[in-house]
Amino acid sequence: MTLTLSSPDFEDGKPIPSRFDHASGDVSPALHWQGVPDGTAELVLLMIDPDARTKGGFVHWVLYGLDPARTGLKEGETPVEASPGAQGYGQPGYLGPAPPVGDAPHHYTFRLLALDEKLVLENLPTYKEVDAATAGRVLAEARLVGTYQRI
Repeated sequence: MTLTLSSPDFEDGKPIPSRFDHASGDVSPALHWQGVPDGTAELVLLMIDPDARTKGGFVHWVLYGLDPARTGLKEGETPVEASPGAQGYGQPGYLGPAPPVGDAPHHYTFRLLALDEKLVLENLPTYKEVDAATAGRVLAEARLVGTYQRI
Protein backbone atom coordinates (compact mmCIF):
# COMPACT_ATOMS: atom_id res chain seq x y z
CA MET A 1 0.00 0.00 0.00
CA THR A 2 1.22 3.50 -0.83
CA LEU A 3 1.50 6.18 1.87
CA THR A 4 -1.11 8.86 1.18
CA LEU A 5 -1.86 12.22 2.81
CA SER A 6 -5.15 14.13 2.57
CA SER A 7 -7.26 16.71 4.36
CA PRO A 8 -11.03 16.92 4.81
CA ASP A 9 -10.58 20.70 4.69
CA PHE A 10 -9.12 21.06 1.18
CA GLU A 11 -8.26 18.90 -1.83
CA ASP A 12 -4.78 18.44 -3.22
CA GLY A 13 -3.93 21.41 -5.44
CA LYS A 14 -6.92 23.43 -4.20
CA PRO A 15 -7.15 26.48 -1.89
CA ILE A 16 -6.64 26.18 1.86
CA PRO A 17 -9.61 27.80 3.65
CA SER A 18 -8.81 31.18 5.23
CA ARG A 19 -9.69 29.89 8.71
CA PHE A 20 -6.28 28.16 8.66
CA ASP A 21 -4.27 31.26 7.75
CA HIS A 22 -1.99 33.32 9.96
CA ALA A 23 -4.50 36.16 10.37
CA SER A 24 -7.11 33.71 11.70
CA GLY A 25 -4.92 32.46 14.53
CA ASP A 26 -2.70 29.74 13.07
CA VAL A 27 -5.05 26.79 13.52
CA SER A 28 -3.76 23.78 11.57
CA PRO A 29 -6.07 21.90 9.20
CA ALA A 30 -7.06 18.31 9.88
CA LEU A 31 -4.88 15.78 8.11
CA HIS A 32 -5.47 12.10 7.39
CA TRP A 33 -3.05 9.47 6.16
CA GLN A 34 -2.98 5.80 5.39
CA GLY A 35 -0.52 3.23 4.10
CA VAL A 36 2.16 3.67 6.78
CA PRO A 37 4.67 0.93 5.92
CA ASP A 38 5.55 -1.89 8.27
CA GLY A 39 8.73 -1.13 10.18
CA THR A 40 7.98 2.58 10.54
CA ALA A 41 9.53 3.89 13.76
CA GLU A 42 8.13 7.43 13.54
CA LEU A 43 6.40 9.89 11.26
CA VAL A 44 7.60 13.39 10.41
CA LEU A 45 5.35 16.18 9.15
CA LEU A 46 6.80 19.20 7.35
CA MET A 47 5.09 22.17 5.70
CA ILE A 48 6.81 24.75 3.50
CA ASP A 49 5.85 27.53 1.09
CA PRO A 50 8.33 27.14 -1.78
CA ASP A 51 6.88 30.24 -3.49
CA ALA A 52 7.93 32.57 -0.67
CA ARG A 53 10.52 35.21 -1.40
CA THR A 54 12.76 33.66 1.25
CA LYS A 55 15.61 31.59 -0.23
CA GLY A 56 14.62 27.93 -0.03
CA GLY A 57 11.00 28.79 0.80
CA PHE A 58 9.31 29.71 4.07
CA VAL A 59 8.78 27.04 6.73
CA HIS A 60 5.30 26.79 8.25
CA TRP A 61 5.44 23.60 10.31
CA VAL A 62 7.97 21.07 11.57
CA LEU A 63 6.75 18.13 13.64
CA TYR A 64 8.65 14.92 14.29
CA GLY A 65 8.25 11.90 16.54
CA LEU A 66 4.66 11.23 15.49
CA ASP A 67 3.45 7.77 16.49
CA PRO A 68 3.35 5.53 13.39
CA ALA A 69 0.07 4.06 14.63
CA ARG A 70 -1.60 7.45 14.09
CA THR A 71 -3.84 7.92 11.09
CA GLY A 72 -3.98 11.70 11.22
CA LEU A 73 -4.31 14.92 13.18
CA LYS A 74 -7.48 16.74 14.15
CA GLU A 75 -7.94 20.40 13.32
CA GLY A 76 -5.64 22.43 15.59
CA GLU A 77 -4.21 19.31 17.27
CA THR A 78 -0.77 19.32 18.84
CA PRO A 79 0.08 15.65 19.42
CA VAL A 80 1.56 15.01 22.86
CA GLU A 81 4.01 12.36 21.65
CA ALA A 82 5.57 14.52 18.94
CA SER A 83 8.27 17.18 19.15
CA PRO A 84 8.09 20.50 17.33
CA GLY A 85 10.75 22.05 15.20
CA ALA A 86 11.15 25.73 14.35
CA GLN A 87 8.87 27.36 11.81
CA GLY A 88 10.07 30.37 9.80
CA TYR A 89 9.90 32.76 12.75
CA GLY A 90 12.00 30.41 14.89
CA GLN A 91 9.05 29.33 17.03
CA PRO A 92 7.41 25.93 17.52
CA GLY A 93 4.00 25.09 16.12
CA TYR A 94 1.94 25.61 13.02
CA LEU A 95 2.17 28.95 11.21
CA GLY A 96 -0.70 29.55 8.81
CA PRO A 97 -0.37 30.88 5.26
CA ALA A 98 0.30 34.61 4.92
CA PRO A 99 1.67 35.40 1.47
CA PRO A 100 2.09 39.05 0.52
CA VAL A 101 -1.09 40.77 -0.66
CA GLY A 102 -1.28 40.72 -4.44
CA ASP A 103 1.06 37.75 -4.96
CA ALA A 104 -0.11 34.94 -7.20
CA PRO A 105 -1.34 31.94 -5.19
CA HIS A 106 1.39 30.31 -3.13
CA HIS A 107 1.66 26.51 -2.93
CA TYR A 108 1.90 25.09 0.59
CA THR A 109 3.49 21.65 0.56
CA PHE A 110 2.77 19.24 3.40
CA ARG A 111 5.21 16.30 3.50
CA LEU A 112 4.63 13.20 5.60
CA LEU A 113 7.68 10.97 6.00
CA ALA A 114 7.69 7.43 7.40
CA LEU A 115 11.10 6.71 8.95
CA ASP A 116 12.76 3.39 9.74
CA GLU A 117 14.29 4.72 12.96
CA LYS A 118 13.57 7.52 15.40
CA LEU A 119 15.30 10.86 15.04
CA VAL A 120 17.54 12.13 17.80
CA LEU A 121 17.48 15.93 17.63
CA GLU A 122 18.07 18.66 20.19
CA ASN A 123 16.38 21.92 21.05
CA LEU A 124 14.12 23.29 18.32
CA PRO A 125 15.51 21.88 15.05
CA THR A 126 14.96 23.69 11.77
CA TYR A 127 13.28 22.25 8.67
CA LYS A 128 16.71 21.79 7.08
CA GLU A 129 18.07 19.97 10.16
CA VAL A 130 15.08 17.62 10.32
CA ASP A 131 15.12 17.04 6.57
CA ALA A 132 18.86 16.27 6.67
CA ALA A 133 18.41 13.92 9.64
CA THR A 134 15.85 11.90 7.66
CA ALA A 135 18.31 11.19 4.82
CA GLY A 136 18.63 7.45 4.26
CA ARG A 137 15.82 6.71 6.74
CA VAL A 138 12.70 7.36 4.65
CA LEU A 139 10.57 4.29 4.01
CA ALA A 140 7.82 6.27 2.31
CA GLU A 141 6.77 9.86 1.66
CA ALA A 142 3.40 11.43 0.91
CA ARG A 143 2.65 14.99 -0.16
CA LEU A 144 -0.37 17.25 -0.08
CA VAL A 145 -0.32 20.72 -1.66
CA GLY A 146 -2.75 23.49 -0.84
CA THR A 147 -2.79 26.96 -2.36
CA TYR A 148 -3.43 30.29 -0.69
CA GLN A 149 -3.69 33.87 -1.95
CA ARG A 150 -4.42 37.19 -0.26
CA ILE A 151 -6.01 39.68 -2.62
